[in-house]
Amino acid sequence: MEKEILKLDDFGRGITYVDNVVTFVKNTIPKDIIDLKITKSHKRYNEGIPTKIIKPSPLRIEPFCPYFSKCGGCTLQNLSYEETLKYKKEKVINYFAKNKIEINPITIPNDTKTFYRNKISLKVENFKIGFYEEQTHNIISIDACMITNKIINKTIPLIKTFNIINGDVTIRCNSKDDVLIIINTKDKVTINKSLLNDKINIVLNNKKIYNNDYLLETVNDITYKISYDSFFQVNINTASKLFKIIEDNTKNDDIVLDLYGGVGTLGLSASKKAKEVLSVEIVPNATENGKYNAKLNNITNTKFITSDASNVKNNLNFNFNKLILDPPRSGLTTDVINLIKEHNPKEIIYVSCDYHTQVRDIKKLEKYKITKSYIIDMFSYTYHVETVLILKKEKIVEKN
Repeated sequence: MEKEILKLDDFGRGITYVDNVVTFVKNTIPKDIIDLKITKSHKRYNEGIPTKIIKPSPLRIEPFCPYFSKCGGCTLQNLSYEETLKYKKEKVINYFAKNKIEINPITIPNDTKTFYRNKISLKVENFKIGFYEEQTHNIISIDACMITNKIINKTIPLIKTFNIINGDVTIRCNSKDDVLIIINTKDKVTINKSLLNDKINIVLNNKKIYNNDYLLETVNDITYKISYDSFFQVNINTASKLFKIIEDNTKNDDIVLDLYGGVGTLGLSASKKAKEVLSVEIVPNATENGKYNAKLNNITNTKFITSDASNVKNNLNFNFNKLILDPPRSGLTTDVINLIKEHNPKEIIYVSCDYHTQVRDIKKLEKYKITKSYIIDMFSYTYHVETVLILKKEKIVEKN
């Protein structure tokens, strides 16, 4: 049946209607006129695919990746970059508005739109290396990923020489083209050291087997040690802009609690201006990285402890007036919300990779109002977006 795609949903799927039932169509963009085939019918919605693009949208461009529409990674490569930014801004504003929250975010683009990721996670099944096909467990074998750093792509053929039958492989890199290969497998791995060089580092089943189990990366004049199992932002270009937002929104009298601190990226950025910073992280290696990073950069006003953010109250003897939050996609736990309400910091910087849970959380923080908001295109050509909110505690005026 012939249908026009009206808009995109939050996950980058085209939306049309069939007999007044909303229908989600992957690999389409607004103003496409398509021949629609419904693949699944549910109680309240349909799923479909275009069997033919009858009339392409004027917004449509040719995807630059040969695996687009097959792997479950990028969803927006058929849309111009400028349009992807508009789409992300609109969907964030609309979702906040739907929840009766008004924002006017500053959009921060990605200057490096391709080959920007410093990390890739690959599946290995029966010697086949690649990504899962969208919504399946079928492996799409790849030779390169067009949004991943070129030095990582050059490492994929090396991985194929290791003769891994089944397992998981993560490849990380830094801006100096050092590479860290992290392998988890039950198989015997064959590594020909004559194919390696001093830029290659390998961890096998949580044990260092070649060179180091960490990388060093410098962003905004701070050098970070990043262990193989520590979180670090995947896009250095936009991460530098995020770190600057943290620095610019920190004052000299701020005493900062940095929850979900990782290796200290946000806490150490705040430390450039703050009076004192305490960074809290659940991964022990990341905490040790943070301590090392503070010492390496001669930063003396920042401390690190290992704790689950939900249990930090039991380890906390720290009177803070500013809070930095960068939780996982699941957002804040009830314990963290209660911690905020108990301590009432004057300001919160909330960084999120899922604005849905971010909205859920700030609705529970009734005493705070949003004074600034940012959308950072950390994950270009995907539907994912990084949002930053600056929240200030409202002054309560007593009535006479």
